[in-house]
Amino acid sequence: MIHNNRKAVLFITIAASFLMPYMSSSINIALPTIGEELNVNAVVLGWVATSYLLSTVIVLLPLGRLSDMFGRKKIFLYGIIVYTLSSLFCAFSSSSLPLIMFRVLQGIGSAMIYSTAVAILTSLFPKEERGKIMGIYVAAVYIGLSMGPFLGGVFTQYLGWRSVFYLNVPIGILIIIITIWKMKEEWVEAGGEKFDFAGSFIYGVSIFLLIYGLSRLPEMLGFVFVGMGAAGLAAFGVFEYYNPSPILQIAIFRNNRVFIFSSLAALINYSATFSVSFLLGLYLQYIKGFTPQTAGIIMIAQPAVQALLSPFAGGLSDRVEPSRLSSLGMSITAGALILFIFLNHATNLPYIITALILLGIGLALFSSPNTNAIMSSVHKKYYGIASGLLATMRVLGQNMSLGITMVVFAIIIGNAQITPQYHPEFLISSKLIFSILSVLCTAGVFFSLSRGKMRK
Repeated sequence: MIHNNRKAVLFITIAASFLMPYMSSSINIALPTIGEELNVNAVVLGWVATSYLLSTVIVLLPLGRLSDMFGRKKIFLYGIIVYTLSSLFCAFSSSSLPLIMFRVLQGIGSAMIYSTAVAILTSLFPKEERGKIMGIYVAAVYIGLSMGPFLGGVFTQYLGWRSVFYLNVPIGILIIIITIWKMKEEWVEAGGEKFDFAGSFIYGVSIFLLIYGLSRLPEMLGFVFVGMGAAGLAAFGVFEYYNPSPILQIAIFRNNRVFIFSSLAALINYSATFSVSFLLGLYLQYIKGFTPQTAGIIMIAQPAVQALLSPFAGGLSDRVEPSRLSSLGMSITAGALILFIFLNHATNLPYIITALILLGIGLALFSSPNTNAIMSSVHKKYYGIASGLLATMRVLGQNMSLGITMVVFAIIIGNAQITPQYHPEFLISSKLIFSILSVLCTAGVFFSLSRGKMRK
């Protein structure tokens, strides 16, 4: 029965995995319209975006542990129900307070899906097919991240900001129906074990301080919060080491170079690449004078290439050592980031598209094999934890990437709007940011190579 339902399960996990990153990236385009209609200031508007991200990352690891204890299908199904309902409530919100509250709920639903989707696919498909399946999954995630701003802009412009949330509802209902109908297995690998409430609290507070601190950089208070968050995470690691029923099994790190360095490589990869679409969107509109819709069409080059190549790269990692493929992918990604350093007023469109295509190739070769390596390096009992940790690396990397960008902007541009008067400062900032991201990605190549071989 499970074999007959594999395609249906793959479809619903892919659809859900597109919706989550789509939501996190598309809402940014709608924020100015939301602020104007609901009459809120920039600080409150910032919390419309941040509340979703914070609630997601805070509960990711605990939910991964709960899915191992009570069933991955159960947590996934409840997650898509929560996500769909909260999306509907967000669309109906008439003021900022309920919108932020429902965004928190939406983030929790997203975390329930993030922490189970990869674990379900890993449990369902055998090792010899896992790389290809991870490639399809990763393609869905990156398409959601990259297409979010474009789709969000189109929906907001023609249908209003509420349509950004409405899109989730019919897709969510379809996923719920197919999940109940086709997903038969529950996958309870750690049934009867205790849940670590104290560790979950320490982890949640530490992550909150870290993410909130990153959002406040380069203020001194931001550095203080980041330091407190990092110290809290270190204390969390010590606490989990001595805890008999932790939410993060330190055992999966012990003598597991593949898992450790693959997770670090994922964190670095997201940290080095997430800001690219943000920076390039501004560059194409402010410096090159393209409309938001035209800029979005140009930027489709990267996710389109990645969507085409990710399943191939994932399937190739079933036959070729994943560490070699992902290291090659990160090297190509670093090369693409170096090309972006030289963007200026005179840069032609073929140069930009070439750099985007290279970025798509690099991300495809890195992401699918790296995900395959992470999930194949742990026992099935820990698939939920590993899936949650992988999603945590993604969200932390996204925040670190934006944190680097905001710090550079604050230092060089300050609080000024990016008017033609400040275009030279914007280009200087972009060059510096892309330089930092290139160095970070190059360092990531060495982490990727240091993991050793997944197949002995």
